Amino acid sequence: MAESERPGLFVRESTGLVKNVSFFDALSINVSYMSIGAALGLIGVTMASLPTASGVNLVVGSVITFLMIVPMMVVYTMMSRRISRTGGDYVWLSRSLGGFIGSTVTFTGMTFETMPYLALIALSLVFAIGSVGVLLGEHAFQPLATGSSPLGVFAIAETAFGGIVALNVFKPNWGYRLISATMVAGLITLILGVGVLLASGRAGFQHYIDSLGAPGISYSGLVSTYKGSTFNFWNTLLVVPFFALFSYPWFNASPSIGSELKGKNAVRWAVPVSALFGFAVMTAPLAAMYYAGGFRAVNAALSNPTLVYNYSFNFWTLAMGVSGSPVLRVMIGVGWIVWTLAILEFGVILISRYLLAQAFDRTLPASFAYVSPRYGSPVVAHLVDFAVTSALIGAASYFYGRVSSLYGAVLASMVYFAFVGVGAVVYALRKEKGGAKSTLAVSGTLMAAVFVFISYEFLAYPAVWGGNPLAYGYIAGSLIAGSVIYIAMKLHYKSVGLDIRRVFEEIPPE
Repeated sequence: MAESERPGLFVRESTGLVKNVSFFDALSINVSYMSIGAALGLIGVTMASLPTASGVNLVVGSVITFLMIVPMMVVYTMMSRRISRTGGDYVWLSRSLGGFIGSTVTFTGMTFETMPYLALIALSLVFAIGSVGVLLGEHAFQPLATGSSPLGVFAIAETAFGGIVALNVFKPNWGYRLISATMVAGLITLILGVGVLLASGRAGFQHYIDSLGAPGISYSGLVSTYKGSTFNFWNTLLVVPFFALFSYPWFNASPSIGSELKGKNAVRWAVPVSALFGFAVMTAPLAAMYYAGGFRAVNAALSNPTLVYNYSFNFWTLAMGVSGSPVLRVMIGVGWIVWTLAILEFGVILISRYLLAQAFDRTLPASFAYVSPRYGSPVVAHLVDFAVTSALIGAASYFYGRVSSLYGAVLASMVYFAFVGVGAVVYALRKEKGGAKSTLAVSGTLMAAVFVFISYEFLAYPAVWGGNPLAYGYIAGSLIAGSVIYIAMKLHYKSVGLDIRRVFEEIPPE
């Protein structure tokens, strides 16, 4: 084949995406994708599944997990400043560890893992809608809160998800603005909820629990049934995967749209600022719950199956319950729903960028990299996301019923982050000098070790973290598919005169 007939290294000379994401948008994207609103809504579902809640201090657990991901903050901050491209960490990983490892691990742990995470968030949106409806006195919403109406759960989750995909196909600029707007609205109502808990104090908490009329459950009963101290280090480590599953590692959101960030601040400071802000926003509501109810009563309530599954006990419902005002109750409930929507909104954007980045490198079909010249959006990538995520929403709704059935799929992301840490070490040894070399290498090593530990915790407690055939089967299938697709694409391009290993010797264009 003549040299002029050989395909270029990349699918085209630019992604076709536009730099229209400001520093504020980048912060909003990271904070929204850290899923704090959903996490605070599902904390009871998690605590009720733990082998013990004795000494499990959620505030201390939040602090421990945040400290564990500080090395990751360093890695992502340094690498974002060096390589700011669509696909973010996928680009760094594949250029450090090579195409096969980088492409396969990313396909399994980020590109296709994000789809069950989106399904999880879509289902948690239905849980939020059902729980808020029940708290507002509409008991017809109970089946949505408990998952006992698979058709209703699927219909609402699918409608919300499909609507957001359509918005990002036809009006992608609106998608970013909507993330910022919904995140701000959710944040305002979260602050309102914290204020309500602090103002109501112990009396408000006790009145709410006693007024529920739950069989055999009262405030004094919760206090008396709790056994254990206010902090046990080893038991508190049990909730580290919870914070990792929902919140602290997910500031990879803004690096994933690196080509669309405008201004130096969005590239340089989005990760550390949003991580610190997210830590404060996650920890303050948990502290407010302990302040209002006392450690013993709160832990007993969060781990009580009756309160969790029949009365949706969590931060949001507690704040609604103690508010004493119908207006405040509605505002807080809507805030929970809106924040969950913000998570879903950016998740749709994020997965399309990873699909686009891998297709841009020719490790996925080139059609995945298609960006509509009319709408400026990766249409095919969005459609793939819609098809796979819809199937997962249906499977989880009909065969498992609870949103926690999809927790286990996030194990693939924990393994992925461990590989990113290793990739950072390799990059530091090859490219860096002096203090930057040492900082990046040490941080990458610690990051890898942290996520190996978190992965172990996922596997050690499958009943808590969704270790089921749906989640593990999806991971295995994604790993096999990613490997096969890479080999197939490599052989295809070899037949037309291109060794795609050369792609990973270059940084892709913006």
